[in-house]
Amino acid sequence: MKLSLNIDKALKETRVTIEGPELDENIQELIDFIYEREQQFLIGKKGEMQHILKPDDIHYFHTENDHIIAVTETDSFILKEKLYELEAMLPSKKFIRLSKSVIANLNQLSRFEASFNGTLCVYFKSGKKEYVSRTYVPAIKEALKLNRRKVK
Repeated sequence: MKLSLNIDKALKETRVTIEGPELDENIQELIDFIYEREQQFLIGKKGEMQHILKPDDIHYFHTENDHIIAVTETDSFILKEKLYELEAMLPSKKFIRLSKSVIANLNQLSRFEASFNGTLCVYFKSGKKEYVSRTYVPAIKEALKLNRRKVK
């Protein structure tokens, strides 16, 4: 990897350009790091109050009655963002899609159970649970490195 840095007082804003032959894991980590630094909080609504939410405190996001809900350990908040917008802005190493309607914070998972129909039930540190659709099971297994050597 080659790194170039250009400091120029004539520039009005900071610009980051990443060039490479393909989008690999290293480039994705850089992108996630930059976005994580840029996106330090979300705004959630509860009643008439607006709350500042740190992404690390959110256990998962889910859809409910045409709203996106951010669930923390103790509360839930309505967000303005769409689920696909959250997925694009949150670091992919920390947040993963569990189904069409749920994005989870990997750092807030406590355990999981496999079910007979090929899905997973994921439990959060708060005790709440969500299900991983069969479509997303391989991605969650990879993220959690569940395909390591088999225990005898």
